[in-house]
Amino acid sequence: MDASTEVAFDSGPPTVSPYERTIVLKRVFDAPRALMWKMWTDPAHLAQWFGPRIFTSHSVKLDLRVGGMLHLTMRGPDNTEHPMKCVFREIVPNEKLAFVNDAFDDNGNKLLDGFTTVLLEDVGGKTRLTLEMTAKGVAEVTKFMLGGMSEGWIQSFDKLASYLVKS
Repeated sequence: MDASTEVAFDSGPPTVSPYERTIVLKRVFDAPRALMWKMWTDPAHLAQWFGPRIFTSHSVKLDLRVGGMLHLTMRGPDNTEHPMKCVFREIVPNEKLAFVNDAFDDNGNKLLDGFTTVLLEDVGGKTRLTLEMTAKGVAEVTKFMLGGMSEGWIQSFDKLASYLVKS
């Protein structure tokens, strides 16, 4: 399995408020596109790999339709909960997901406004995944969240690759 994620674009850690960052990551996974689609659209699968290495995900609920939502909560190593909500804007089965994604603090205050596009391409029985994400935040803590955005996704992809081997 190809274990490297290409950082095709990274606007770099944000320094000025409102904080903003854009990344484009590409990786080829040793899995057919239909299976990769399931990894992104089945709550049981998402809970197994979504989030950075030291985080777990739970309470995954998904309504896969335009206007439908994905809710999940990531739990950090200090047991801090990080709820997020996504609203699907475009769905092309086995090819594309585009969604607005927001992150909240423990009190339900919005920390980040984001937009993510996931593209899946067949490459000889494997799948090239391209993720583009832009996120904006206004709270001081979002500077650190956005600062780790690229690495967090790379770690999520590593977890996904490991989970695919087990599946």
